[in-house]
Amino acid sequence: MSGPGGWLDVGAAADRARPRNSYIRTRAPFVYTILAGATIAAGLASRWYPAFFPPFFAKYAGDTLWAILVYWLLALVWRRASTASLAALALGVSLAVECSQLYHAAWIDAIRETQLGGLVLGYGFQWSDLACYAVGVALASCVDHWLTPVAQDSR
Repeated sequence: MSGPGGWLDVGAAADRARPRNSYIRTRAPFVYTILAGATIAAGLASRWYPAFFPPFFAKYAGDTLWAILVYWLLALVWRRASTASLAALALGVSLAVECSQLYHAAWIDAIRETQLGGLVLGYGFQWSDLACYAVGVALASCVDHWLTPVAQDSR
């Protein structure tokens, strides 16, 4: 079961582990939807119009923004999870997708040949992508920490 209360419910696990009268972060879905949309737009712009950006940015922005997007999407799903939990999960997802690029079966390569499949799954393993993911998750978690108000848990 992966719904609320299931094995994938990071927020519920965090709630059970949190002592009473502790402080929690509450994320506004609207804000994270806007962040996700802006990140998608920036990522697509960096891939489709690389000539408009400095070479270093054009080369590494897409992977960094991809990891940032993963963080925003996870923050939308698990709005009460800790920043550290979201960062660890986003980094884990990013690393898993990158490592999946070492696997080349016909079915997954066919998915990667589509535009959406290529953007989501990538094409080939690159060590530099791992550094981009780490930077992206670090940036997203810092922004998340700054944006997210802390409220006292009143369970």
